[in-house]
Amino acid sequence: MAEIAFTELRRMMLKVINAHAQMSGEMTGRSMLNPRVMEAMGDVPRHEFVPEEFQAYAYEDGPLPIGHDKTISQPFIVALMVDLLDLSEDDRVLEIGTGLGYQAAVLSRLVSEVYTVDVVEDLARDAMERLTRIPEIENIKVRFGNGYYGWSENAPFNKIVVAAAPEHVPTPLLEQLKSGGKMVLPLGPPDSQKLVVLEKDETGQTQAEEILAVRFAQLVVAH
Repeated sequence: MAEIAFTELRRMMLKVINAHAQMSGEMTGRSMLNPRVMEAMGDVPRHEFVPEEFQAYAYEDGPLPIGHDKTISQPFIVALMVDLLDLSEDDRVLEIGTGLGYQAAVLSRLVSEVYTVDVVEDLARDAMERLTRIPEIENIKVRFGNGYYGWSENAPFNKIVVAAAPEHVPTPLLEQLKSGGKMVLPLGPPDSQKLVVLEKDETGQTQAEEILAVRFAQLVVAH
């Protein structure tokens, strides 16, 4: 498919994201997403982060398989989760669940540093290769490992986003979240997950807010 066609499909994707945001605004409190987030979603070529056989569907508002029983999330959910982080340009962000690198690429447009971890080694390696195709991306570090543990060597992080669902907030991630920071993650068992925003105040106390029902793969739990 020609690059000009992908560009037009990306414009249509943004319109659909805006429509979803308006329709879900009462639940999310975000009937209009931050223009910086929408600009990043418009800049990143999503078709570069899906298997070749699915590139024609890359800008439809739905998840797509990426191998290893994993999916790339629906564009609206990616945009919403990124928006809920309330990112600043100088933030250092930890992402759990790299997949093929799409959300990390979006985050890279908005913050100073992105650290991303995936439990599937083949996906982590593939993500690194795909991210090198985008010349502007120079602030992402990818690691193969169990995301339950986070990335302690580079902690603390201003923001953490989790693209797999634990039933309870992993203690290591909470410890690696900076005071005054924010974590966005799906939480709960497979049949009743909620997207949650967790804020950590300057005293280390946390407050959680449920946003809307979602469905993610379960986070691999530490043993």
